Amino acid sequence: MTEAWLSGPVPDVPPLLQPVAHALLNARQQLAEALEGLRPADLVQRPGDAASIAYHVMHAIGSLDRLFTYARGEGLSDEQRVALESESSVESRNPDAAALLREFEAAVETAMIQLRETKEATLLEPRGVGRAKLPSTVIGLLFHGGEHTVRHTGQVVTTAKIVRAARG
Repeated sequence: MTEAWLSGPVPDVPPLLQPVAHALLNARQQLAEALEGLRPADLVQRPGDAASIAYHVMHAIGSLDRLFTYARGEGLSDEQRVALESESSVESRNPDAAALLREFEAAVETAMIQLRETKEATLLEPRGVGRAKLPSTVIGLLFHGGEHTVRHTGQVVTTAKIVRAARG
């Protein structure tokens, strides 16, 4: 399957945001492949005490939402703070691969809508991150949202290979 960045421009996404869109679409494709056939027990394994597949998926979903919230110039909601706290305990919720994939796909779709609605003229506008309002910009947050999602997707892909190999 052709990677998203080799498939041409994503319709209606501003040119300067195409790399973010391609990263998110590629992550969605890779995650779907990595999660295929994994059982709930596979999703919560922590080989070598590494983070579980379920954690990486939930953290990617939550981080993408939080970073894109900051890019809009908004603070986190109470719901987002609760989600952040629950990311580290996802293993106790007996996660299901299909459900995790649906949540991830929904997060990517929401992010894609925001990318399509972002005006290039706003990309260098300053944005504050977190309660400390650490300095960033709209493009900095959107780019980091894409690369952070890709990083955790890569960890899912690798951990899934290890888990599959361990079960034979």
